[in-house]
Amino acid sequence: MAIIVNENTRVIVQGITGNQGRFHTRQMLAYGTKIVGGVSPGKAGQEVEGVPVYDTVFEAVEKQQADASVLFIPAPFAKDAAFEAITAGIKVLVIVTEHIPVHDEMEIVAFARRHGTIVVGPNTFGIVSSGKCKIGIPPNQFFVEGPIGVVARSGTLTYEIVANLTASGFGQSTVVGLGGDRVVGLSFVDVLEKFEQDPATKAVVLVGEIGGNAEEEASLFIREMTKPVVAYIAGKSAPPGKRMGHAGAIIERGKGTFAAKVEALQAAGAGVASLPFEVPGLLREALK
Repeated sequence: MAIIVNENTRVIVQGITGNQGRFHTRQMLAYGTKIVGGVSPGKAGQEVEGVPVYDTVFEAVEKQQADASVLFIPAPFAKDAAFEAITAGIKVLVIVTEHIPVHDEMEIVAFARRHGTIVVGPNTFGIVSSGKCKIGIPPNQFFVEGPIGVVARSGTLTYEIVANLTASGFGQSTVVGLGGDRVVGLSFVDVLEKFEQDPATKAVVLVGEIGGNAEEEASLFIREMTKPVVAYIAGKSAPPGKRMGHAGAIIERGKGTFAAKVEALQAAGAGVASLPFEVPGLLREALK
């Protein structure tokens, strides 16, 4: 079992002929992801890493029965690319692109909801079903199969925590990057619900950061969960009003502070690590 994607997910890469698209296609293939096609208007008939390129998503979906897509498309064109994928019937859309205008993000997420498409991102590292499928940009070597689900807002920090988990003998079931922008497709609660129902996931690591109220909302759901949750919140020493590189990480009117998030999560029964390397120890305790 896995959530959202698995070894049978058939993936297309929008923007496959660009530098990023080409590089990450190679990495995803090396991880074992079934990349069945790429899309780059005007480049149909070419191949990238042995993957056939099509002019449109419709063509790629029709010829290759693709059900997921990843966007390596510059921000000004990301909305059109996302709409094309959703209209073509793509059911999981991973948007790596950062700096997409907020209004475009709102339209993408609303359009996806109407069509029953799951959007991972924007501004996400992607999603990994460990040992089965990686859609996005994380380094391959850290992700190994196991019983720990991970859901995160931040990218680099997640790689550090997953590397710590793997080194401590904790493989991962699925690792989901929500994305760092104000408007994203999935919330912590959406993913926690899926982990709660997933037989392959025995415990969950939540990687949050200051700003917004996503972690506080998550804590309300964690109270109802049967599986243990361990959290790490980034941004302890950031002053109020500080942006942490993520549009979603702004503290406003006293809400979204480090202390408020830690307090809410601890009150819900989650273990909260003060440093990333403490996560495996807290997991070990929680799983006793």
